[in-house]
This record gives sequence, C-alpha cells and structure tokens, in this order.
Amino acid sequence: MKYHNSLPFVRLWTGNTASGLATWALPFILGLAVLERSLSAVDLGIVLAARTAGFLVAVPVAGVIADRHSRRRVVLWAGLIAGLATPLIAAGMGRSVLLTAAAAAVVGVGQGACRPAFQALTAEVIAEDRRQQANAAMTLAVRVTTLVAPGLTALLSQVASTPALVIGTGVLWLGTALIPPRGTFAPAPTGTRTRFFGEFADGLREARRHPWFLAGLGALTAVIATGYSATGVVLPLVSRDRYDTEAVLAGGLTAYTLGALAGAVVIARWRPKRQGWAALIGLGFYGFAPLSLLFPVHPALVIAAYAVAGLGIELFNVPWFTATQREVQPGKLARVSSLDFLFSYGLAPAGLAFIAPAIDAFGAAPVLAVCAIVCFAAPAAAALVPSSRDFRATAPIKSV
Repeated sequence: MKYHNSLPFVRLWTGNTASGLATWALPFILGLAVLERSLSAVDLGIVLAARTAGFLVAVPVAGVIADRHSRRRVVLWAGLIAGLATPLIAAGMGRSVLLTAAAAAVVGVGQGACRPAFQALTAEVIAEDRRQQANAAMTLAVRVTTLVAPGLTALLSQVASTPALVIGTGVLWLGTALIPPRGTFAPAPTGTRTRFFGEFADGLREARRHPWFLAGLGALTAVIATGYSATGVVLPLVSRDRYDTEAVLAGGLTAYTLGALAGAVVIARWRPKRQGWAALIGLGFYGFAPLSLLFPVHPALVIAAYAVAGLGIELFNVPWFTATQREVQPGKLARVSSLDFLFSYGLAPAGLAFIAPAIDAFGAAPVLAVCAIVCFAAPAAAALVPSSRDFRATAPIKSV
C-alpha cells in the first residue's frame, strides 16, 4: 500500500495501533491478575464493566467535542487521560476494587473519546482516493493486535509483573496521545456554537440525511447484538459439550481473526461495482457462525464458518468507514462516527446480557436459529434502501 503523504499516515497508523493494542491487552493482563489472585473473577467483571461504561459515556460527548475543536487535540487529551489513569489500575489491584474500577472507567473515557476523533482525523490526513487502503491498513493492525495480544501478554508475563504490564498499556496510551499528526479541520467560530444537546441533535440530523448510514448501522447493530453475542456465549459451550475439547473454541476464534485479516487485505484493493451491496453481503456472512453451531457438524465446518464470518466483517467495515468519511459533512463527521461506535460497541454487552437468559429459557438451538436468521435478514433489509447500493448520497455533500 502506498500513500501520497506517507509520514502523516504512518504516524496516524502508529497512534491508532497503539490505542488498539492498549485496549485489547488490558483484559488479558487483568485475566492474569485473576490467575494470580490479585483480582477475583467478580472483581474482573466489575473492572471491565466500569471501563465499558466509561467508553459509552465518552463516545457521544467526544463526538461533539471533536467537531468543536481540533481532532488532533481530542486524540491528545484522550490518550493522556487514559495513559495517566492506567497506573491507578495497577495501584488498586489487590488493594481496592473501587480504585481499580474507577481508574478503569477513566481509561474507558479516554478510549471512547479517541475513537470518533481518530475516524475524523483519518479523513483529514488521508486523501479521498487513498482512504479505503488506509482504513484497511488500520483495521489490519487491529486484527493483528487481537491475534498477538494474548500470546504477547503471556510471554511478557514471564519477565514482568502484572502491575508492570498494566502500566505498559499506559505507555501505549501516551504514544496514542503524542504520535498522530496534525489534521486540517478548522472548527466553527465560537459564536456559532449551540449547547451540547443541540450539537448532538445536529449530528443525528446529519445521520438521518444518509438513509444508507441508518440502514447499515441498524444491520450492524442487529448482527452484533444477536450473532456476535450468541456465538460468544455458545461457542465455548459447544466446544466443551459437543466436541469435548477446547480446540474448537481456540480454532474458531483464531479462524475469525485470520478471516478478518484476509478480508482487510482483499478490500484494500478490491473495488466492487456496487460497494454497498457487497459490504452488506459481507456483513451477512456472520450468519454462518451461529448456523454452524446449530447442527452437529464436523469441527472443521465450525472453524471454516468463523473464518467466513471474519472475512465478511472486514468486507463490510472498511467500505463502511470509508463511505462515512466521504459522505458525511466534515464538520459533523465525529458526531456521526460517535453514533456508529455507540450502537455497535454498546449493543455487544447488552446482547450478551440477554442471550444467556434466553438460552436458559428456550435452549441454545432456538436462540441460535433466530440469531442466524437475523444475521442474514438484517443486511438484506438494509440493502433494500436505494442509497445502500453504493453507500452514497443521491446528491454531493457541501463542506462546512
């Protein structure tokens, strides 16, 4: 992949990758703390829930702030907040669950604040004709991170204490704060600003101006809240009870990541004629994951289904991010992106909370069947919206 402005992109990519590595490494490190008994399993749940809560609170606020101010400055402060709060997680482990959870919530705030700002900063730093490649390269880094973070964490745990590893994620957050390049966005003059809720509502109106965005976000939310949540709960059970081995669980998760890596590589170069439809078809591929768990098939088919699901999710994600950066008004991009992260990330824990009781009440098979149907049907329904064909508005947008 080549870029006209390679150094700004490398800085952007490095900062974004540092934030991804810090985000994905922390749960594994805290899992090691459970094994060492400096945290209990209940404590771990509280700490991770606090981090998620901080993320969800920060995302919509950060969307508004990043459209008011320099996106680069928002990334700076978000990284600093997360980086400076991280040592407090280490300080509280084994001593105070309240301190650990409070610090994790602050880290979640930093994590949530940087996400919409990074999305908008990408549109500033990368020329439009290079953004799909840039988004593919950044999502490739995220998938590599999820693949290597557990093993890397386990390896480092042999030479460093768990508190030191936690502090190491804080160093990554400081890199997130300091490395990315300056953008080109010029915020609106102070006199034209309205109150927070008015500006957030303005972002909602901008999102409604793009029917393809609402349709795609609805489909993505449905897939995450049902298929992603169901497979997260059922795959470990199926691996244990049906196949009597943890290899299916490990193989499925690894295959999903490898499929996503392949999807990122493919979509970096591939330009389908109807990009929106192709992306929604890719999103629908996730339905094969719950479908494979529904029947007593050979383990290889389960692993293959997860690989296909991973492939499809990146065939959706990269064009989706690229279209949002292209179609949404630059002055409202962070707010619209915050809606994306709020619903897609926010519905994952909500889905997990409902899936387990549903399985207890109705059994795994009916729940998996419903989830598979939703994963296939939601993207198909989104594709019926005319502008979803190309993820493009019928009329060109005007910059503000």
